[in-house]
Amino acid sequence: MASNLLLYGDNLDILRKRIPTESVDLVYLDPPFNSNRSYNVLFGDHKKEPDQAQIEAFDDTWIWTPDTDRIFFDLLNGGVPNRVADALRAYHQLMGEGDVLAYLVMMAPRLVELHRVLKTTGSLYLHCDPTASHYLKLLMDAVFDPRHFRNEVIWKRTAAKGDARRKYGSIHDVVLVYGKSGLAYFEPARRPPDDEYRARFKYDDHDGRGPFQSAPLDARIPGRT
Repeated sequence: MASNLLLYGDNLDILRKRIPTESVDLVYLDPPFNSNRSYNVLFGDHKKEPDQAQIEAFDDTWIWTPDTDRIFFDLLNGGVPNRVADALRAYHQLMGEGDVLAYLVMMAPRLVELHRVLKTTGSLYLHCDPTASHYLKLLMDAVFDPRHFRNEVIWKRTAAKGDARRKYGSIHDVVLVYGKSGLAYFEPARRPPDDEYRARFKYDDHDGRGPFQSAPLDARIPGRT
């Protein structure tokens, strides 16, 4: 594939037709869920009549429709791997044909395709919120295998959302991290130590391992002996 390539349209259609198997190193996705917003996006040359793939308008309020029912039936009958189909059946039995299942029916085939296009050393980061993270976690386990779950990263906001008069404000999102396999590449995030950090380590027994700081051998709870 060409570098710096931006593709417009239904991502499921593009994944199936344009993205080769095991060609992607890293996937990050932030799918909307029940934000109760309408999204209208226009791309392309405004002088020309844009095609339908370049105009996307949707309401991020998921409901079960006859079209959802048809897609669900297709997924259970060979449209996704058996483990994923089993997960969707379990969700159907647990929750029935509602908004959450409609959302998961939309997500399932896309996650399967994203798994396909990832390299063996690739990783996927799925950004969601606590409304859907637990449902997506189980679906991701079915697609990627629970053994390839790497991390749940908490993305803390600087300000809470929601009506604090009725409940605690929402202050974080969730990022679920999965590898394509046990060989998924990971490079630790590091930065050079500054003077303030170095000053914490003032002892050195010259054994080759560098300076260290002192710390108690036990940890006591304040007020207890």
